[in-house]
Amino acid sequence: MNIRELCSYVLVGLLAGCVPSLHPLYTDKELILEEELSGLWSEEKQIWKFEADKGEKSYELTILDEDLKSGKFIAHLVKLDDSLFLDLFPGELELQANNFYKIHLLPAHTFLKVDQIKPTLKMRIMNHEELQKMLKDDPNLLKHEIIKDNRLVLTASTKELQQFMKKYGKHKDLFGDAVEFKRLQLGEPDEDNEDKHSEEARENESADDSDQ
Repeated sequence: MNIRELCSYVLVGLLAGCVPSLHPLYTDKELILEEELSGLWSEEKQIWKFEADKGEKSYELTILDEDLKSGKFIAHLVKLDDSLFLDLFPGELELQANNFYKIHLLPAHTFLKVDQIKPTLKMRIMNHEELQKMLKDDPNLLKHEIIKDNRLVLTASTKELQQFMKKYGKHKDLFGDAVEFKRLQLGEPDEDNEDKHSEEARENESADDSDQ
């Protein structure tokens, strides 16, 4: 499953096929900061920017997609035994709607397994199909709710989530294929995005010529 299916809010997460959780994967004692994670990372048409907040032991994450639309998240790097996970939680919702509408959107956590941070960043998103299969075989494995359209929402506590990840986090199919991000240095162009911008510029020029 590709990272670009990443969830932000429960509504979006359900539509994208991710596994939203009402509770985080961490308490303060499991949080770590890795200096190598800070900076710009590129994967195909996406750019991820991590900015460390040492006081909060977290990162501000900005994701720029192939349509040049951005989303902001609060990211926490979580160490459980010898495994690393990334807990993502949406930042302030940028939505042109009134406050009464916004309170009906419930923010949710999503979890990524971090295979490595250097020299490249490799992460895997939870495989909702495999998790649903595990929970069907043993409904008591992890607290959850199945809501409209057979969608899965995790309701387990942080402690229960941690116990599950420690026991099953290395399960072969629980997380999808790894997606590799390459580090971008300041001033270094991202070839994919540069090609997109060049193509858009050529299209705009052609449109201008047609209007003349």
